[in-house]
Amino acid sequence: MQARKSLLPVVGLLAAAFAAPTSAAEALLSPEKGVLCDRYMCADNTGISNRLTQKHLGKQAAIKLFSQGDFDRTEFTFANGIFCDVKERLCREGRYFDADGKRSGAISKSYTRLLFRR
Repeated sequence: MQARKSLLPVVGLLAAAFAAPTSAAEALLSPEKGVLCDRYMCADNTGISNRLTQKHLGKQAAIKLFSQGDFDRTEFTFANGIFCDVKERLCREGRYFDADGKRSGAISKSYTRLLFRR
Protein backbone atom coordinates (compact mmCIF):
# COMPACT_ATOMS: atom_id res chain seq x y z
CA MET A 1 0.00 0.00 0.00
CA GLN A 2 2.84 2.36 0.84
CA ALA A 3 4.44 1.90 -2.62
CA ARG A 4 1.18 2.85 -4.35
CA LYS A 5 0.89 6.09 -2.38
CA SER A 6 4.42 7.13 -3.32
CA LEU A 7 3.78 6.48 -7.03
CA LEU A 8 0.67 8.66 -7.24
CA PRO A 9 2.54 12.00 -7.40
CA VAL A 10 4.88 10.63 -10.08
CA VAL A 11 1.98 9.36 -12.19
CA GLY A 12 0.21 12.71 -11.78
CA LEU A 13 3.27 14.65 -12.92
CA LEU A 14 3.72 12.42 -15.97
CA ALA A 15 0.07 12.84 -16.95
CA ALA A 16 0.33 16.62 -16.61
CA ALA A 17 3.50 16.72 -18.70
CA PHE A 18 1.90 14.82 -21.56
CA ALA A 19 -1.29 16.90 -21.44
CA ALA A 20 0.46 20.29 -21.40
CA PRO A 21 0.47 22.26 -24.66
CA THR A 22 3.93 22.64 -26.17
CA SER A 23 3.51 25.18 -28.96
CA ALA A 24 3.65 28.42 -26.95
CA ALA A 25 7.01 27.73 -25.31
CA GLU A 26 8.60 25.86 -28.19
CA ALA A 27 11.86 27.49 -29.27
CA LEU A 28 12.77 27.64 -32.93
CA LEU A 29 15.88 25.87 -34.13
CA SER A 30 18.55 27.42 -36.33
CA PRO A 31 20.24 24.36 -37.88
CA GLU A 32 22.43 26.53 -40.12
CA LYS A 33 23.20 30.21 -40.57
CA GLY A 34 20.17 32.19 -41.77
CA VAL A 35 17.67 29.32 -41.29
CA LEU A 36 14.88 28.91 -38.73
CA CYS A 37 12.83 25.74 -38.27
CA ASP A 38 9.96 24.62 -36.10
CA ARG A 39 8.63 21.06 -36.16
CA TYR A 40 6.66 21.67 -39.39
CA MET A 41 8.76 23.88 -41.68
CA CYS A 42 12.05 25.64 -42.30
CA ALA A 43 12.57 29.11 -43.73
CA ASP A 44 15.40 31.39 -44.77
CA ASN A 45 15.51 35.07 -45.76
CA THR A 46 13.52 34.32 -48.95
CA GLY A 47 10.68 32.54 -47.12
CA ILE A 48 9.45 29.02 -46.44
CA SER A 49 11.75 26.59 -48.22
CA ASN A 50 10.90 23.15 -49.57
CA ARG A 51 14.60 22.27 -49.85
CA LEU A 52 15.44 23.35 -46.29
CA THR A 53 12.34 21.71 -44.83
CA GLN A 54 13.29 18.44 -46.50
CA LYS A 55 16.94 18.76 -45.48
CA HIS A 56 16.31 19.47 -41.79
CA LEU A 57 12.90 17.88 -41.09
CA GLY A 58 12.73 15.09 -43.63
CA LYS A 59 10.97 14.29 -46.87
CA GLN A 60 7.61 13.52 -45.22
CA ALA A 61 7.48 16.92 -43.51
CA ALA A 62 8.16 18.67 -46.83
CA ILE A 63 5.53 16.60 -48.64
CA LYS A 64 2.94 17.34 -45.95
CA LEU A 65 3.69 21.08 -45.94
CA PHE A 66 3.75 21.62 -49.68
CA SER A 67 0.78 19.36 -50.47
CA GLN A 68 -1.50 21.99 -48.92
CA GLY A 69 -1.66 23.91 -52.19
CA ASP A 70 -0.30 27.27 -53.21
CA PHE A 71 0.34 29.77 -50.40
CA ASP A 72 2.38 32.89 -49.74
CA ARG A 73 5.77 31.66 -48.60
CA THR A 74 7.00 35.15 -47.66
CA GLU A 75 4.75 35.71 -44.60
CA PHE A 76 4.56 32.86 -42.10
CA THR A 77 3.91 32.02 -38.47
CA PHE A 78 5.95 29.34 -36.73
CA ALA A 79 4.35 26.88 -34.29
CA ASN A 80 5.45 29.00 -31.32
CA GLY A 81 3.63 32.10 -32.63
CA ILE A 82 6.64 33.94 -34.05
CA PHE A 83 5.54 35.66 -37.29
CA CYS A 84 8.13 36.55 -39.95
CA ASP A 85 7.68 38.77 -43.00
CA VAL A 86 10.32 38.56 -45.73
CA LYS A 87 9.25 41.89 -47.28
CA GLU A 88 9.65 43.69 -43.93
CA ARG A 89 12.69 41.58 -43.05
CA LEU A 90 11.36 41.28 -39.49
CA CYS A 91 10.10 38.61 -37.13
CA ARG A 92 7.47 39.54 -34.56
CA GLU A 93 5.83 38.00 -31.50
CA GLY A 94 2.45 37.63 -33.23
CA ARG A 95 0.94 38.33 -36.63
CA TYR A 96 -1.87 40.64 -35.60
CA PHE A 97 -2.70 44.23 -36.55
CA ASP A 98 -3.63 47.32 -34.52
CA ALA A 99 -6.70 49.42 -35.34
CA ASP A 100 -4.48 51.63 -37.55
CA GLY A 101 -3.65 48.65 -39.78
CA LYS A 102 -0.02 48.35 -38.65
CA ARG A 103 1.42 45.15 -37.22
CA SER A 104 1.04 45.04 -33.45
CA GLY A 105 3.42 42.25 -32.43
CA ALA A 106 6.62 43.27 -30.70
CA ILE A 107 9.70 42.79 -32.87
CA SER A 108 11.70 39.70 -31.94
CA LYS A 109 15.28 40.91 -32.22
CA SER A 110 16.77 37.45 -31.71
CA TYR A 111 14.71 35.67 -34.39
CA THR A 112 15.02 38.62 -36.80
CA ARG A 113 18.80 38.46 -36.39
CA LEU A 114 18.88 34.67 -36.88
CA LEU A 115 16.71 34.68 -40.01
CA PHE A 116 17.75 37.93 -41.70
CA ARG A 117 21.24 38.34 -40.17
CA ARG A 118 20.36 41.85 -38.99
